[in-house]
This record gives sequence, C-alpha cells and structure tokens, in this order.
Amino acid sequence: MSVEGRGRHNDRVAKERDYGDRSRIEKMGVRTGLVVSVLGIKDPDFLLELELAGADVSTRRRKGSDLVFVLAEKPSELRRLADLERAIRRNGAIWVVSPKGRPEIRDVVVIEAAKRAGLVDNKVVRFSETHTALRLVIPLSRR
Repeated sequence: MSVEGRGRHNDRVAKERDYGDRSRIEKMGVRTGLVVSVLGIKDPDFLLELELAGADVSTRRRKGSDLVFVLAEKPSELRRLADLERAIRRNGAIWVVSPKGRPEIRDVVVIEAAKRAGLVDNKVVRFSETHTALRLVIPLSRR
C-alpha cells in the first residue's frame, strides 16, 4: 500500500466524533421513556433536564431502572454500588457523579470500587463545573 493510501485510511480511522453540540443529558444517553432513578443529586436543573428529555424520573431507587444517577462525595459512599446493580436492568447503567479535584474520590477511586462491585466503567462526562460523571455497567459476560 502506498504512503498516500495509508494516509487516507488513517484519516478515516483517526477522526473522532465531536460531541460538543450535545447536552449533558444527550451525552449520558437519556431518552424518552427511560426509567431513571436519581439518588442524592439535588440539582433542580438536572432533574428538569431529565424530565424534558422524556425520562420517567424518580428521586428514589427503583428496580428496573435504565439509568441510576448517584452522588458520591466520599469513597465510603461507593460501597453501595453492588446494591445499585440490582436496581438497574441488565443493559442499564449507573452514573456516579463526584466532585472534581478531590483526591480521595478521583476517577481511579470510583473505577476501583466499581471493579470490586463487579462493574466496569465505559464513559466519563462533564456533569458540571464542579462535578464529573462516570458510567458503570454490568460486564457483557454477565448480562
């Protein structure tokens, strides 16, 4: 293959999607009809965005949730991840929302807690100026 040919192929492969025009709700996969549980997040704008997206929103934990959003401000709050798995559908997700810039609850801490709970991380989204969100799912091998 010529150098020119490899360049065209690499251009196609290397192009990344631009999600800059999507809202945080879209980035987090919220769609009409999804069952969503929001635990500990007191952001009224976020709750409104979920409802405007057409999600069935509750601020209580519900079995059969497509998405669970949970606030974790300290590592001890991550112990509940295994219990939260029982609240989501097999192809659902748990979004852990945590403060930015706090070494005791960095993404690596959340990822380690997820592993201990039998979950895997597969996406991170800027939740706000002060918080980040990490998506945790049940591994394909257990679905």
